[in-house]
Amino acid sequence: MLKRFNTVKQLLLSGLMTILVGPVSAGTAPDQWQMNMYKGVTPVSQDIYWLHMVAIWVCAAIGVVVFGIMIYSLIYHRKSKGYKPASFHDNTRLEIIWSIIPFIILIGLAVPATHILARMEDSSEADITIKIVGHQWKWQYQYLDQGISYFSNLSTPYAQMNNQQEKNAWYLLEVDKPLVLPIHKKIRFLVTSNDVIHSWWVPELGIKRDAIPGFMHETWARIEQAGTYRGQCAELCGVNHAFMPIVVEAVSDKAFKQWVAAQSNPEPEEPQIMTHDALITLGKQKYDMLCSACHQADGTGIPPLYPALKGSSVAVGHPISRHVDLVLNGVPGTAMQAYREQLTNEEIAAITTYERNAWGNNTNEDIQPNDVAQARKELDRPAIRVKQAHAGGLQ
Repeated sequence: MLKRFNTVKQLLLSGLMTILVGPVSAGTAPDQWQMNMYKGVTPVSQDIYWLHMVAIWVCAAIGVVVFGIMIYSLIYHRKSKGYKPASFHDNTRLEIIWSIIPFIILIGLAVPATHILARMEDSSEADITIKIVGHQWKWQYQYLDQGISYFSNLSTPYAQMNNQQEKNAWYLLEVDKPLVLPIHKKIRFLVTSNDVIHSWWVPELGIKRDAIPGFMHETWARIEQAGTYRGQCAELCGVNHAFMPIVVEAVSDKAFKQWVAAQSNPEPEEPQIMTHDALITLGKQKYDMLCSACHQADGTGIPPLYPALKGSSVAVGHPISRHVDLVLNGVPGTAMQAYREQLTNEEIAAITTYERNAWGNNTNEDIQPNDVAQARKELDRPAIRVKQAHAGGLQ
């Protein structure tokens, strides 16, 4: 009983501290006891917060008046005190009053709400335009003015998801490549989807926009404070819906220009030969992150929708170019998407190598990044040269 009392006491104190101090910034630590919506770091999010609080206080005032009258009547006009109820049919004056007052309240809330909605839809005269494309289960960011495009994937280690490692502070809310944005600039977002319905939601930016295939929805933000802001997909989009986080890095204009320059002028890639162990390590990491939701961690799949890779003709058969082609270009009309634009040559080489050597497949074959690079270029996709991992011969 004492333990339960202490738990309730802790909850009440945590809620009180949240109300008095406010929610913890997303750039510092997660707020486990948040009791209110974020005030946010954009003009629109702050307007939404203000309107929300006004509506809350109006509702609270109405509640105090209504329940106050009810409680007073129940206590001082109860039958046990000998009070006899009045008998009347209607009261025109009272009915007019309680019709006019709610009307005035609704108009008072509707005017600022309409103004805020109009501001939310005004994405004109933007400094930067970014196209956001939802995929199962990742986000693609395209900087239309800067010519930059990349995918943002969940970076939480698979071992943490399986409770094999201790979870960090940002469990399931961390990505390999965040969306980098400048502060004090009007940023226009074009949101769509490549497969099913997703929803791009970052509470502190005041943005929640559905990503629907075949539709382009617009929104905008002007971030006033540098920091890291996190969100998630807010539309149930499949088995890995919970593993589709959003991370926004808001930086100064100078830092943003430096980042753009670095992305626009990448260092040229040199031919790389990866060891068998390096391919397996990277391949398992990427497979767990991108492929295990459908094909399962043990390669058994979920037939018939998601075929097994363990012992399959794709993962152990020849020509190996067929295996690489399926990863590069996907299978039209199925859930197998193309990874040509999502993964590097090293990552595709590592994934195919891992799939050909895991779960008892044991083909003892390595696919090198140069083989994948060659497959990208050649439309006829000839058989990929494969290095025997330990024998040293080429096939």
